Amino acid sequence: MKVLKFGGTSVGTAERIKNVANLILEDGQSKIVVLSAMSGTTNTLLEISGYYRLQNAVGASEVIVRLEQKYSGVIKELLNEEYQAKAKQVVKGIFEYIRSFANRPFTIYEEKCIVAQGELLSTNLMNLYLQQCGIKVAFMPALEYMRIDKNAEPDFNYIETQLKKMLAEAGEQQIYVTQGFICRNAYGDIDNLQRGGSDYSASIVGAAIRAEEIQIWTDIDGMHNNDPRFVEGTKPVRHLHFDEAAELAYFGAKILHPTCVTPARMYNIPVRLLNTMEPSAPGTMISNETEAGKIKAVAAKDGITSIRIKSSRMLLAYGFMRQVFEIFERYKTSIDLVTTSEVGVSLTIDNDKHLDEILNDLKKFGSVTVDKDMVIICVVGDMKWDNLGFESSVVEALKDVPVRMISYGGSNYNISLLIKKEDKIKALKSLSAHLFN
Repeated sequence: MKVLKFGGTSVGTAERIKNVANLILEDGQSKIVVLSAMSGTTNTLLEISGYYRLQNAVGASEVIVRLEQKYSGVIKELLNEEYQAKAKQVVKGIFEYIRSFANRPFTIYEEKCIVAQGELLSTNLMNLYLQQCGIKVAFMPALEYMRIDKNAEPDFNYIETQLKKMLAEAGEQQIYVTQGFICRNAYGDIDNLQRGGSDYSASIVGAAIRAEEIQIWTDIDGMHNNDPRFVEGTKPVRHLHFDEAAELAYFGAKILHPTCVTPARMYNIPVRLLNTMEPSAPGTMISNETEAGKIKAVAAKDGITSIRIKSSRMLLAYGFMRQVFEIFERYKTSIDLVTTSEVGVSLTIDNDKHLDEILNDLKKFGSVTVDKDMVIICVVGDMKWDNLGFESSVVEALKDVPVRMISYGGSNYNISLLIKKEDKIKALKSLSAHLFN
């Protein structure tokens, strides 16, 4: 069985819901369909939550009315009279639930409850449309099987057990419809997966049922070999290793969150990125297979802060690095890149929330310098150390760009370089010209 996830843009209108239905029914095979909220809905629900937080029930009511009218239009366009009546009843109940939060204490818990309604709306509409088409379909609420533990990590044992139980109870169906993104936490409260949202949901579901394949459908035809916003003539990458995909996702490729493929990788389940707007396009296949001797893609991560600690205390000392890293751990700040010398260490972070406190603690070790508004350029491919020439190609491409740091050897799949923000586009274009043309 395959797992197919469709993003908010893919189900953003009645017409696109119909197109998605045609896609999932095309081969006649049984599959699980994971849906995001319709595009724009989550932001609108967050807007409503904002009004409730400010105890502005009138402002919230106005936004609710607009959103309800939007769904009334979708229902009218999507369904016949019989199923319109069913949909109106479901949608009415959801909006009554949203309105119930007026004039009562409002916390992050209430906000999560409201935001979860977006996925419930889209999946209910898809479920009813498939029923209208005469399809054997089972509705499987994610809140009944998707759970995170006290560390906000998926509770895989619980998810697998509950999901298999629900599938058995549903019996043989052509399509199983469920929600992405939403879940319950360890205390049974409504919550969400946060990182990667619905993509993460699809990967977890796929791993739980040992799916044949996981498909992530968006409005982009896979991962590109560079950022098409800044570089002309980019092309989709047809195949990526799991590690290559994770590196690209972490260092700037927005199509996929770096953690999303982790559950799939555990059971060697291939993940395919496909374009709903161009379903015939081959997209990008992510698996454990590697294309030897090939550079695949370039990505850029903005908003980087570089910190350099120079200290004679580091010379021939042990424990120095541990003490430095403990400071970042104390402030729950992750580190992207690290380079060292005998008397210094340079590193980068992408979250400067606690920068002042971190710098104050670091100054006890030596002199500290900071560079803000930096960019990490990540070159991904088969970068095993015995592959000749790749490093020189990357360096040659950036011969006219000042490079603050180079990180190589930590992974078999990437070379990362730190540059100034103003050199980003020049660097991306130069790398494309040298590596892909």
